[in-house]
This record gives sequence, structure tokens and C-alpha cells, in this order.
Amino acid sequence: MVLCAALVAAPAFGAPFTESLKKGTPEIKSISTLAFGPEGLLFIGDTTAAAVVAIDTGDSKQGGAATVDVEKIDEKIGAMLGTTSKDVRINDVKVNPASGNVYIAVARGTGNSAAPVLVKLDRAGKLSEVSLKDIPFASVSIANVNEKRRGESITGLAFVDGKLIVAGLSNEEFASKLRVFTFPFKEADKGVSVEIYHGAHGKFETASPVRTFTTYKIAGESHILAAYTCTPLVKFPVEKLKTGEKVQGTTIAELGNGNQPLDMVIYTKGGKDFILIANSKRGVMKVNTDEIQTVEPIVKKTGVAGLKYETVADLKGVMQLDKLDNERALILVRKDDGQQNLQTIQLP
Repeated sequence: MVLCAALVAAPAFGAPFTESLKKGTPEIKSISTLAFGPEGLLFIGDTTAAAVVAIDTGDSKQGGAATVDVEKIDEKIGAMLGTTSKDVRINDVKVNPASGNVYIAVARGTGNSAAPVLVKLDRAGKLSEVSLKDIPFASVSIANVNEKRRGESITGLAFVDGKLIVAGLSNEEFASKLRVFTFPFKEADKGVSVEIYHGAHGKFETASPVRTFTTYKIAGESHILAAYTCTPLVKFPVEKLKTGEKVQGTTIAELGNGNQPLDMVIYTKGGKDFILIANSKRGVMKVNTDEIQTVEPIVKKTGVAGLKYETVADLKGVMQLDKLDNERALILVRKDDGQQNLQTIQLP
């Protein structure tokens, strides 16, 4: 869901992205997923309303290079909101590349009554609630929502080459979707139906949603790298994602079943690119991209196969991760006692 830095470039046309926004108060019912574009432009995935809202954060000035280390971040957010950590659920954590400040998607309360809250943590360590009233914004609806699995109408967002990519489920037979919205938003996109071969299951699948994804250039061409439950890693060329089409991805790794990928980023170290994936059951994986163009596609039942990876042994309980800068990552960690901490780490 995090963008490779090279892909967050400014558009080819002259006007800033934020100039297309109009001031008002968006009707945001939930904040499940976040993604940044250029100029401090923030995209908010609202699964309850099945919509994406773009807002101008007005946060484009560099806030410094300090580490971000906050113990009991859920307790601190709860205290700021006048409640306790038991009444706070952190859904997503993203670093604004324009400023380096951290944005946290929060649900206050439980069930249908939970209220959406957007929280900002600046590099000086100050927490504040981001007002969503009378702000520059634009929104677009998600079409053909699967009402029985509405919470999966949006499972991930990424901004690349002037377009917003939205992963999620639809109510169609080929339920798994990648939707492409040109920004500024114009109209609802019915999406691209995506099919993958799941090596652990030994079959093609069209109903399992992308759980997390990022964007990456392979041979100069923008791709989606998508991770699914149990844990196939699949690549899709962005140029093939055309509305109404059915696209089959290329499975480039099977990373182990009985697991759900939670978050992923691309980074460069020692002149090589790596994919860092946080998982529910299999820790944090560092995947080598050296063979991403040449690896044999997985098209038959298999165990762990494809791109090589190693498990980062000292990273445990990681629920969210994002690049803080080119050398460091920000992680949200849940300890065994339930305590949630934000930590800065060196990219492994």
C-alpha cells in the first residue's frame, strides 16, 4: 500500500493536484486505509461508505528527521480523545513523504457506532486530531459493492503515475477487483477483475481479495505487487488494468500458507531492492527482487516457492509498517501484553 518513492512524482501537467479540490466537509463514515500522493495529498479509504476521499492536509513542509518512538500509542491516542485504549482501534499508519509526519487511521468505539478519527503525529512527538470539517477535498464512490463483505470493499490504496489504485471485493462473479481512478476524480470505476494462480491451493482464484499491495517499476514499467491470504505474491502491469477487463496476474512467490499479509513496502539497500512484508503468522519477510523479471511463474500446486526471502527474526508483532525515509522504517508493534508501540527501525 506504500509507494516506491520514484512513483510519487508530480503530474505532467502544470497545476498542483490540490488545486482540483473544493472546500467542504466530506461525509466520512470510517477510515480503514490511507495512502499519500504528492503535495501532502491524502487518500482515505472509507469501507462503510464504500468511497475514497482525497483531502489536502496542508502538510508539505519538512518536519525534521527525528526518530518516531512512542510507547503505548493507543493509550496516548485514547487520552487525547478523552477515552481509553480499549475504545481505540488503529486501522492504518502512513508517513507523509512531503513532511515526514505520521498519520494514523483510528476508529473510536466499537461496531457500527465507531467514529472515524484521523490523527497526526509530528516529528516533535506531538499528537493532534486532524479536522475533517471545511477542508479541501474530493471523493469518489466504489461501484458494485459486496454488501455481505462490505468491510473488504477497499483493502488497499496506492497512488502511481497520476492514478489511484484501489484493491477490494465486488459483488460480481469475478469478485476480486483492482480499480483505477484518474485524479482528479471523474466517475466511479467498475474496476478490473483479477485472477491469480494460488500455488498453496493448487488452483486459479477470482474471489480472494488483495490483502496488501505496493507499486514497483520492473524494466521501467509500473507494476502492482499484491499479496494475498496464504500467501501468494503476484505482479500486475498497471497498463493492463483497464476498466471492464479481466486480467490474470503472474504469481512470483508462494510465501507460506496459514498466514495473512498485513502491510508491505519497497526499499533499496546496498544497491538492491527488497520487499518488506509484515504478516499475521510468519513474521516480517525480506523478499529479494533480483529475479522478479526472470523467476518462473507459479502455475502448479506447490509449497514455498518463487522469489527468495528471509524472515527478520528480531521483528515480532508488527501490524503496520511504512518507510520513514530511505534508511529507516516506522512500525506499529503489538506486544504480548497487548501494548501497542510505534518504533523507528533501520531497514534490514
